[in-house]
Amino acid sequence: MCLLCDDEKAYQAYMNYLDAMERQGKAADPQTAMDAVLDQLEAAEQARAKEIARQDGPASDKTLSPFFCSPINK
Repeated sequence: MCLLCDDEKAYQAYMNYLDAMERQGKAADPQTAMDAVLDQLEAAEQARAKEIARQDGPASDKTLSPFFCSPINK
């Protein structure tokens, strides 16, 4: 649990997971809960990284123009 205490998002996700399991009437195994929370956080981080890569791609670059020489690398 000490690993989660240092990370507010991870701790909040862990507590939300435990609450959801309790509402369903299931007993949550702490190790299973940790694995599920870390998987969710990793998936969210990968989705965020993909969104940033998409936004920084040449297709969304409004400074590129077919009429001017624009630098390839920003």
